Amino acid sequence: MIKANNIVKCYGDLKVLDGVSVSIDNAEVVAIVGASGAGKTTLLQILGTIDRPQQGQVTYDGVDVLAMRERDLARFRNEHIGFVFQFHQLLPEFTMLENVAIPALIGGKKRADAYRRATELLEFMGLADRLDHKPSQLSGGECQRVAVARALVNKPRVILADEPSGSLDTANKRDLHQLFFKIRDEFGSTFVIVTHDEELAAGTDRIIHLKDGKIVGKSV
Repeated sequence: MIKANNIVKCYGDLKVLDGVSVSIDNAEVVAIVGASGAGKTTLLQILGTIDRPQQGQVTYDGVDVLAMRERDLARFRNEHIGFVFQFHQLLPEFTMLENVAIPALIGGKKRADAYRRATELLEFMGLADRLDHKPSQLSGGECQRVAVARALVNKPRVILADEPSGSLDTANKRDLHQLFFKIRDEFGSTFVIVTHDEELAAGTDRIIHLKDGKIVGKSV
């Protein structure tokens, strides 16, 4: 489904990614691991079309997405890719329902449809009684589940997660990990997860190991 071929990314004289090639299958849950500075987040950002490499190609189902014009690429990203970050990045002035609906509204969905989809997802997350709450009124684990719902609102095929459980306690980490696989089973979503969490990585379908901007191993 997703293929990255010979990705090279430099910041000045620093080569962060050095000829990285990866392939992610449909409905696969893949972890990318490595020490700080290995290039994990940079690779995730390139796979998510947020950043562009100096060299290489990223394709989704054979379509070279990096060859798209910026406007078309932004639309593709909104419709096909969901993002989950370490710190939920919910907008504090909006309710949970509003936060989840925002990407759908940006994508041009009707307000009623966007809010209906957001409500369904929050119910799926076990947060039906939190629709009108704001982020400051929820726990960290609840906020991260809202962030996952926001990532799903446009029914993307791919969820890219950057240290999604990094700010959570042990119990909430495990709940979040179980949620990812529940979503994969329920919606057929593909997950690519950058993580330092060995428990999360060990439970995925495959682990990609990065070191100094290169892939040094893959585990099944």
